Amino acid sequence: MKLLIDEREVVCRDGQTVLEAARGAGIAIPSLCDHRDLVPFAGCRICLVEIEGRRDPVPACATPAEDGQVVRTRTPEVLALRRKVLELILASHPYACLVCAEKPSCEDLKATIRKVGEVTGCVLCPANGACELQRVVEMVGLDKVEVPAVYRGQEVRRADPFFDRDYNLCILCGRCIRVCEEVRGAAVLSFVHRGGRTEVGTAFDRALLETGCRFCGACVDVCPTGALVERAVRPLPRPERAAEAVCPFCADGCGLELDIRDDRVLASRPADVPPNRGQACVKGRFLVRVALSGEGRLLEPLVRRDGRLVASTLDEALDAASDDPGRQRMEKLVSGRYLGE
Repeated sequence: MKLLIDEREVVCRDGQTVLEAARGAGIAIPSLCDHRDLVPFAGCRICLVEIEGRRDPVPACATPAEDGQVVRTRTPEVLALRRKVLELILASHPYACLVCAEKPSCEDLKATIRKVGEVTGCVLCPANGACELQRVVEMVGLDKVEVPAVYRGQEVRRADPFFDRDYNLCILCGRCIRVCEEVRGAAVLSFVHRGGRTEVGTAFDRALLETGCRFCGACVDVCPTGALVERAVRPLPRPERAAEAVCPFCADGCGLELDIRDDRVLASRPADVPPNRGQACVKGRFLVRVALSGEGRLLEPLVRRDGRLVASTLDEALDAASDDPGRQRMEKLVSGRYLGE
């Protein structure tokens, strides 16, 4: 089907939304709650657009594209609405750094001061530089917030393993709730309370350990801010490069993306490749860094000589095993759960 978006003819597939059609044509529409693996939610209202024949602006993420549609994404009314909606979102989020005119000058200090326990600005946040909220503020062009600020003052939740939950940084996009239910099938998280007291939580405010959480990290991976962040990664410096790898923990062969600095693995995330398609188990999501950077990892074959294990080539190790005079027989163990290495 064909439609017009900002005077450009766009061809898209049947069943796509206006947001998907626009992105496929390289037309940028800011959004915070949508995700390629999740059902449209239309919660943030940042992706509002005008469609000819419609009385009011509509969320592009939840509006089906139709043949002959005329869409406008950057009218003065739409841009003003986006700025006001974004102001409302930022009113309960530490936003000083987002609209600060001096933020480029503090770039050199960010890697150090973000190690603090409580985040009150971008320079203190472990998601700084990778935060989708930062990118949306830049796209919308917001330079001030006129809505009165409301700081939630919630305690950072650190009782569970692997990651912290700082709901002072939560923008209520619902991604963590939806990925837990729609993709992982666990449904551990939900919105609790109403109105201005709404927050993400668990039934009866239980710890994740008591709710059946699998600690797959899917909620951490889809969070657009620093509300959910891996605890072990928080104090580490910024990575220098990225690399692709196969998870070493079993024979499933899940793809991973690694953050690397000084030839050391800082963090790992599931890659959007077969067979895992952006998902991982608790070991693949949180323990790969320790496995690949741990002191006990074997990096080369070892052969025992004069009572000591010394480095050798694979051929030398195989020859040593086959030439052992004390060997009576050779056995091989095979399992689909063996380490990938």
